[in-house]
Amino acid sequence: MADSNDSISLDAVDLSLLELLQADAALSNQDLAKKIHISPPTCLRRVRRLHETGLIQRQIAVLDPARVAAVLGHGLEAVVEITLDRQGQAEQEAFEAKVVADAAVQQCYRVSPGPDFVLIVHVPDMPGYLALAQRLFTGDANVRNVKAFFSIKRAKFAPAIPVRPVA
Repeated sequence: MADSNDSISLDAVDLSLLELLQADAALSNQDLAKKIHISPPTCLRRVRRLHETGLIQRQIAVLDPARVAAVLGHGLEAVVEITLDRQGQAEQEAFEAKVVADAAVQQCYRVSPGPDFVLIVHVPDMPGYLALAQRLFTGDANVRNVKAFFSIKRAKFAPAIPVRPVA
């Protein structure tokens, strides 16, 4: 078992497990083992190792936006660019801590060049976005610029990380 990221080694079985679990983490151990032609105990041991080494961070359910919208309403998704007035390490860390703690922020990236942060946010409606903007951006004296892009259609959502070279 690996103690640090530097000592983790992956073979073809590990890579296959990572690919399959990214596509469907609900696959049973039996099904995983069958798909990659290993025994169920070996499969279970391998998957546990992938969790223990931190390669698998967590398992989640990905909801179908259209079906959720039919029940709860569409909501509003936006990509938001944030430029800070002061970009020192402490200022960036303070802003990052503030936004990642907010449930409406689904993703937060520090980026360069351009804005300092790019956020993916989901709120129930435009008043919800206004409340978010006041909560996270307007009240922060260090936020210089906010640029929001509202999603009208999601053409692709593929959160899997390629584990083999893409052809």
